Amino acid sequence: MTTAYYTTLIIKVMIYSIFALSLQLLVGCTGLISLGHAAFFGVSAYAVTLLSPEFAAGNLLWLVPVAVISAMVYALITGPLALKTKGVYFIMVTLAFAQMAYYVFHDTKLGGGTDGIYLNTRPELRIGDAVLLDISSNYSFYVFTLGCLIFTWGFLTILMRSRFGAALTGIHVNEQRMRAVGYSTFGYKLTAYIVAAGFGGLAGVLYAIKDGYVNPELLSWEQSGIVLFMVILGGTSRLWGAMIGAAGLIFLQELFQSEAIFGAFAVHWHLTFGLTVIALVALMPTGLIGLPKQLSKRRGKKKPSPTVRSATVH
Repeated sequence: MTTAYYTTLIIKVMIYSIFALSLQLLVGCTGLISLGHAAFFGVSAYAVTLLSPEFAAGNLLWLVPVAVISAMVYALITGPLALKTKGVYFIMVTLAFAQMAYYVFHDTKLGGGTDGIYLNTRPELRIGDAVLLDISSNYSFYVFTLGCLIFTWGFLTILMRSRFGAALTGIHVNEQRMRAVGYSTFGYKLTAYIVAAGFGGLAGVLYAIKDGYVNPELLSWEQSGIVLFMVILGGTSRLWGAMIGAAGLIFLQELFQSEAIFGAFAVHWHLTFGLTVIALVALMPTGLIGLPKQLSKRRGKKKPSPTVRSATVH
């Protein structure tokens, strides 16, 4: 396998890490389980593609903010309605809003219907005629994506260490108690919902630029399910669990699709992948980030106590 393959794979991992981090803000930090997060991913991906010139490089300076804001606006419209529900009803409402966006692009000419649309030229960062950043090569795009991941991680880390983050944690633990002490929990949840949509949109922008192609499947419930599983697989108790879950899921997919390892059976990779996923969830209820703690506990149980050791000597 060439260096270009590994570079592209790492870029994909970083994009999905940003996507998973955005959902982690809702699931792990606020306790809002959404099955419609792909809506923000897809809306932003379509926005950057539709707004880019057909045969020239667009300008990242305004394309990225406008595409991200489009996802946040959709969250601002749907959020107040979705957040009036709780539990499984919230899950179903977010799924419904995502499917609405899906059918807008699937059944109309706006986004090319089922065929999707192409982004012919990767955008570049320009101020006037001066090109500050050209991401046409895989390496430059790798650096740009890494910068976006670091920014996302840093912003969410600072956010969760702030008073706002403490309020979100309190809402996750006991929302009724937070309301009793005077917090407007609806406002906090709506803000978290919009911020999560923005970072989900950033991941969508990067995905569209990477592939140069978008289609309605980016907004499907399967896409929402994949990123939700990344968060669960990594572990919801820490932000970096989302990144570990994204990397773990993508590497597992690549592993089971490898004909070099599994030969002709690689065609049935969904079977082996699914069985592995079930095993991981069953054996690691706290996710991949809890694996070291689980192993240390098992080692501690295997060690004989001092009283048992002394009895054996005598």
